[in-house]
Amino acid sequence: MNKLKCIVLTQKEKDDLVAHAIEQQPSESCAMLLGKKVGDDWNVKEVFLTQNVENSQTNFTISPEELLKGYKIAEKMQLELVGVFHSHPNSDAIPSSTDKKFMQNNPVPWIIFSGVNNNLKAYLLDSSIIEIQIKID
Repeated sequence: MNKLKCIVLTQKEKDDLVAHAIEQQPSESCAMLLGKKVGDDWNVKEVFLTQNVENSQTNFTISPEELLKGYKIAEKMQLELVGVFHSHPNSDAIPSSTDKKFMQNNPVPWIIFSGVNNNLKAYLLDSSIIEIQIKID
């Protein structure tokens, strides 16, 4: 049987991401999800909340300094980037055309939080965009 791909978060990590998204409104929020990939599961071990330097409602950019800091934390903890989180304050939790473009550069699960209906969804770019399960551990 084909095992479903999923990203695994603790309840606290999920709560931290949602709180960060709500706190950053009306701008998009963003974060790096650090952890380990085991089989088809991306296991989040550390949430590195970042600032959206664009301060935009429709785009997000993590500064090179923060990206470097995130990767250094991952290296120190012997983790890797297992996900990218951001919010859509005014729309559904569906990847935008910009998201799809950047998903090609970061082939890890992308978790999107919708400020409209408080949905949290995860996507992976395979040959196409597929929705994957978010498992709360």
